[in-house]
Amino acid sequence: MKWTVLSDNRTCDSTMETEHGLSILLETARHRILLDTGASDVFIRNAERMGIDLRAVDYVFISHGHSDHAGGLKHLISINNQAQVMVSPDAISGKFFSKRNLLHSITPTWPKEIQERLLLIDHTQEIADGIRVIAQIPQQHPMPQGNRHLFIEPSEGCYVKDDFRHELALYVDGLLFTGCAHNGLENILAACPWHVHTVIGGFHLLDGYENEEKLTALGKRLTDSYPHTHFYTSHCTGDNVFHTLKQVMGNQLHTFSCGMTTLNDSLTPLHTTY
Repeated sequence: MKWTVLSDNRTCDSTMETEHGLSILLETARHRILLDTGASDVFIRNAERMGIDLRAVDYVFISHGHSDHAGGLKHLISINNQAQVMVSPDAISGKFFSKRNLLHSITPTWPKEIQERLLLIDHTQEIADGIRVIAQIPQQHPMPQGNRHLFIEPSEGCYVKDDFRHELALYVDGLLFTGCAHNGLENILAACPWHVHTVIGGFHLLDGYENEEKLTALGKRLTDSYPHTHFYTSHCTGDNVFHTLKQVMGNQLHTFSCGMTTLNDSLTPLHTTY
């Protein structure tokens, strides 16, 4: 198994472009799966720089309905005419807004061309050989504090707090992709009934929002409950948050950035940012 970061907020490679978005190419013996598409076509340009042909992608997984994860889908569709798109129907139908700073829409544009390729996911299920999608994540553990600025618009001019029913997680051969983990990392892990050796994604733990004492407790719970699991994060995980968690989680916690490629069989980055 191999995964390559095509779009992220950070990079240590001057040839890679960055953006507030996330896109990762996951390659297994059976499939080439694009995990989210970032906010724009940055992931395509970075893939070209790395010699990666995205026309060969056979599945696209959209973790939730925000534009920094689904905004690039329209660009992929223009170069790839085969990939099926896994997404929640609540992501497709929802109108999403952030009230962080000024009220603004974070709803992506869904290309009409994907209609015949949609795999609408509303419950946990196996999509294809080895590809499992987790839906309807129970919220039994603490939720990220940054969620308080995120809303949906069920009717014009009416904003209610997002309950993140549109968020999915993807599991393949021991690897769990969390997207932004708006439902909370512990809740996503608890909803996954299969053994997890690697977690990849944003944790939506923002600097200035999370309590250091609670972060330390979170890190301790993760290492106690998942002592053999490695966690890779960036995108919506703050630098200070990462530092606090790293002090507790040690070599179980890693960062990633644009251009990083990892062979998961050995958990050894071929290109690393830390």
